[in-house]
Amino acid sequence: MMTSNDLRQLELVDLEAKVRVIEEDLFKVRFQHATAQMSDSSKIKKTRRLLARAKTVLSERTREAQQS
Repeated sequence: MMTSNDLRQLELVDLEAKVRVIEEDLFKVRFQHATAQMSDSSKIKKTRRLLARAKTVLSERTREAQQS
C-alpha cells in the first residue's frame, strides 16, 4: 500500500500511469466482488482510498504546474 508521500515522490508521468493502474485494479476488484470470488471485501475500500490519494496528488501537481 502506497502512502501519500510515496506518491508525491513519483514523477508526473509515473503518477499518471499509477492512477490508470489503480483504476484498472479497482475495476477488477469490483468485478471479483460482484462474482463472489473475493475473500477480502475490504480490498475495495483500500483500493478506492489509494485511488483518491493518487488523484489528489496528481491534481496538486497539475495545479502547481499551471500556477508556475
